[in-house]
Parts: sequence; C-alpha cells; structure tokens
Amino acid sequence: MDLEKHPAAPAAAAPSELRASDADRDRIAQTLGDALAEGRLNSEEHSERLDSLYELKTVGELEGLVRDLPAPGAGHPSPAYGASAPAGYTDNVVAVCSASARKGRWRPGAHTRAVSVMGDISIDLTEAVFEQQVTEINVTCVLGNVEVVVPENVTLRGYGSGVLGNFEVRGESRGETDPQAPVVIVRGFALLGNIEARPKLGSRLVDLAHKLRKRLDG
Repeated sequence: MDLEKHPAAPAAAAPSELRASDADRDRIAQTLGDALAEGRLNSEEHSERLDSLYELKTVGELEGLVRDLPAPGAGHPSPAYGASAPAGYTDNVVAVCSASARKGRWRPGAHTRAVSVMGDISIDLTEAVFEQQVTEINVTCVLGNVEVVVPENVTLRGYGSGVLGNFEVRGESRGETDPQAPVVIVRGFALLGNIEARPKLGSRLVDLAHKLRKRLDG
C-alpha cells in the first residue's frame, strides 16, 4: 500500500484564461472589420476596439470586444478587397547590407515581418491585393531604413519606438478612410535607424478595385 503523498496536478486553465495567439487576434479583428462594414460599429468604435485588441492578453478579454457582435461568417459579406488569407501565413522581407522591396501587384499576408540591418526596405501597398481585413507589419530596423506606403483611404495605425532612431507613422487620424477598406498596422523598433509609414496621396484602393472590375467585365 503506497502511503506516499503525491502533489495534486495543477488544474488546467479555463479556455478564457489562456494567452491569446495571433490566430485569436486575427479572428477578432475579422469580426470587428465585418461589423464596421455592416454599420454595426462606427469608425470611432472600431478604432477603439482595434487598439484594445493588441493590448489585451487573454482569450476571454478578446472575446469581450465582440460579445455584442455576430460571429464571423454567419451570413455576412466578405471584405470588399479580397477573400480570407491562409491562417498563419507570414511574409518575410529581409535586407542585410542590401536593399529589398515589395511593390506592384502582390498579396501581403496577414503578418509581414521586415528586418533591416544596415539595409533599405520598401513595402509599397498602393497596388497590393489585400486578402484580409487587418494586415500587420512587424519591423526591426538596425542602422537601416524601412518605408511603408499605403493607399490614402486605408486605415493606418502605428505602435513602435526608436533608440537613437526614428519611428514615425503619418496619416493615422485622417477622417477620409474607407470604412470597408483594410486596416494596416505597423509595429516597429528602430535602433540607429529609420521606420516611416505614410499614405500615398492620390492612390486609393477603391479606385484600383473599380479598374480591375472594368477590366474583367471588358
């Protein structure tokens, strides 16, 4: 007879208490984007919840942001600028003592990772085909330069800092963004480098979408 006492196994955390993953945040961001497009949320409410999305830590906290909204895919229209992107896909852009660029007709993933070490990176989204409502670009820049350019009607947000360097996101508070257009979030850290994100005036994603439809119809 074994009288030795064994410590009880720690209780598993409830699903709502688990740390949120990138996939969890993508799911909530999609629900918020659908709600904005359908008029369930106005631009200010969408902006406030989206800001909270990247600050909250657990699945339960994220679910609180969409508790009053329908689940994604429940008979709702897909985003105006593309279909859903493959989950977990990440595009990597690297420049080490060199230059690298993404431009023209390309399809950015939900997550793009840009790393510049004594190099130059240009990420031009003015003609990109967005396949998700929220596109996040994570930038690390050391002794280099990274520039992100988006259409002027896309919602652009930035969260970052620089040490003896510069992190600047322009055009965050413009009121003319298209409620159905994608949201681009730039996160970055610059060490003795420069990270800049800005809208390109005169370039509108909706104009490009109309041109493509006319070309297909013709």
